[in-house]
Amino acid sequence: MRIPSPRIIYAGTPDFAVPPLRRLLEAGADVAAVLTQPDRRAGRGRKMQQSPVKQLALAHDVEVMQPASLRDPEAHAPLAALQADLMIVAAYGLILPKAVLDIPRLGCWNIHASLLPRWRGAAPIQRAIEAGDTESGVCIMQMAPGLDTGPVFHHLATAIGPDDTGASLHDRLAVLGADALSHCLGQLARGALPEPVPQDDDAAVYAHKLTKDEARLDWQLDAMTLERQVRAFNPWPVAWCEHEGKRLRVWSARARNSGSGTPGQVIAAGADGIDVATGQGSLRLLEVQAEGGRRVSVTDWLNAQAAPGQLK
Repeated sequence: MRIPSPRIIYAGTPDFAVPPLRRLLEAGADVAAVLTQPDRRAGRGRKMQQSPVKQLALAHDVEVMQPASLRDPEAHAPLAALQADLMIVAAYGLILPKAVLDIPRLGCWNIHASLLPRWRGAAPIQRAIEAGDTESGVCIMQMAPGLDTGPVFHHLATAIGPDDTGASLHDRLAVLGADALSHCLGQLARGALPEPVPQDDDAAVYAHKLTKDEARLDWQLDAMTLERQVRAFNPWPVAWCEHEGKRLRVWSARARNSGSGTPGQVIAAGADGIDVATGQGSLRLLEVQAEGGRRVSVTDWLNAQAAPGQLK
């Protein structure tokens, strides 16, 4: 006897949550409604913008719900009225209290962008690159009270390459999230979904939320640490330093074992890049963005001005 497909509420907001929702819609899943954060003002014009998940849901005529918070019991009744079997959550951005976790018959699954219990929290993709991890992945987790503490049904891993940035790893994990979700829903449909495996709390590592201030490059650090920061913080908040009292964003850079000088001193500048002395080795800047300018190669930037002598 075929087990009926679950009736699903999908909760997500940014680009990371789009591929799994698209996979559900293309497969004809019963998506009763989509939860996403309220529209926000964004861009230079500060116009109201819909989340990527909302745009996809509306394009497929799926009901969209945008509560400002789920802590208020009044927000729970519309969810209960949907009579969903399962809620799938991917980078939604709002805390789900236990009362909400208990609404769907099968509870709530979370698509989390790390190999739990490593990198629980808000910025697992960037923290993995920043820390020098060689592997990342996604987990399908049964949600429980607590921050990413629930047991895991399934995971898929991917290597973190030397050229991976926050952007490239994000995009790859978003697709893996759709793959992992499809796998688990397939198991559920066959009545073969295994019991989720509890996490080892002692091995948990927390991925703190990113801030603009921490993206400032500290030239006292070693070159490899700085390179990882540049890659991790691309595309946000973008690594930066000071040049002549103004902020210079660094979009791309490579660590070099050679080169010595006072940290922050420019020791070479040319078509291959700008080499800056660090606490150990040097960092070759490849793409930069001056205040008020656009992202350009270092060659183009040097064509517009003299090579700097010192960066702060």
